[in-house]
Amino acid sequence: MITTGTCIAVKIGSALLVDPETGGLRAAWLAALADDVATLRANGKRVVLISSGAIALGRGVLGLPRSELALEQAQAAAAAGQIVLARAYAEAFAPHGIAAAQVLLTLDDTRHRRRYLNGRATMATLLDLGALPIVNENDTVATDEIRYGDNDRLAARVAVMASADRLILLSDVDGLYTANPFTDPSATRLERIEAITPEIEAMAGGAASALSKGGMKTKILAAKTAMQGGCAMAIAHGDGQNPLKALAEGGPCTWFIPPNDPPNARKQWIAGLKPAGTLVVDEGAAAALASGRSLLPAGVHTVIGGFERGEAVTINTLDGKTLGAALCAYSGDDARVIAGKRTGEIAAILGYPARPAMAHRDDLVLWD
Repeated sequence: MITTGTCIAVKIGSALLVDPETGGLRAAWLAALADDVATLRANGKRVVLISSGAIALGRGVLGLPRSELALEQAQAAAAAGQIVLARAYAEAFAPHGIAAAQVLLTLDDTRHRRRYLNGRATMATLLDLGALPIVNENDTVATDEIRYGDNDRLAARVAVMASADRLILLSDVDGLYTANPFTDPSATRLERIEAITPEIEAMAGGAASALSKGGMKTKILAAKTAMQGGCAMAIAHGDGQNPLKALAEGGPCTWFIPPNDPPNARKQWIAGLKPAGTLVVDEGAAAALASGRSLLPAGVHTVIGGFERGEAVTINTLDGKTLGAALCAYSGDDARVIAGKRTGEIAAILGYPARPAMAHRDDLVLWD
C-alpha cells in the first residue's frame, strides 16, 4: 500500500536511529533510509519524516547517563542533540540533492488553531519547494503539560496536518500481534485492521525499549488519530537496512485502514464545524467555487460576524443560498477590509504579506 500513497509520513524511533550500545548515530542505517526516501520522491511521492533521537544523541554529547533524566537534563540533551540530528539528516540527504528542513513542534502547536495553520502552511510550502520536512517534538521548551511524550502520536498529528494518506511507524516489531510476540510464541500478527475495537486496544503492550518512550499502546492511539484524518497507518519493522523498500516489496506489517481518504475526511470535518461567520460571494466567485477553485477576496461581497483566522464560516450567495463552508484564511476584521479587492492590492491594504485566497480549495466544502 505504501506505493499507492501520494504523501507519505514516516516516523523514525530513537531505537532505530541511535545505537543502544554506544549512544551514537547509526549512520549506515540512516543512509539506507535516505536511499528509500529518494526512491519514493523519484516516483512522485511527497515525504515527511517524524524523527526521534535528539535527546538520545544529546546524552552522548553532554555526557549524561542512559537512565531517566530530569526534565531540565532532557531539555538540555535535546538542545545539544537537535544540532547533531539536523546535521545528520542534512548530510544523509545531500548526496540525493534533497534539502532537509527541521520543523520543531509541541502539543500546543497542534492544539492552537493559529499555530496549527502556520505549521500546516509551512510544511505545504516546504513540500512544494522540494524540501524534506524533518519533524521532531521541541523538547527544549516543552514541559510535561504541553508534551506529546511520544513521537507516535506526534507522527499521527503531523500526518494529518500534512494531509498525508500514508503513515509508516518504523518500529522494533513488524505489526500488531494478538499477544506480545517476544514472550508468547502463539502470538499472531494482524495484517489489516479497519476499526479500533476494545479487543484491538487490549492487545497493546507496554514500553518498547530503554531509548524509546513509545509502546504499542501509543501506536494504537496514533492509529486512531490517523484513521480519523483519513490516513492509512502501518506498523512495520524498521531495524533492517532499507525498511521502506522492504515494506514496498511486501514486507510484513499491520495496516490500519481508514473509512475515507484525507481530503474527504478533512471536508467532512469542516462540514461538521459550527460556523463563526459568513462570507457572501458574488456570481463569479460562486461559479469559480463550483469549478473547484479557491475563494479569492475579489469575489467576496460581504463579511458577516467576528471570527479568527482558521475558524469555520458559511459561504452564501447574494440571494441567500448557502453554497457550503470553509476555513477562512483571514480574521473577520481583515476579511472585511479586503473583501472585493484584487489579490495584488491586499498586502498594501493590510500592511503584511497576504495569502492569495480568502479560503483555499483544500479548506472548503460545497453542499451537493
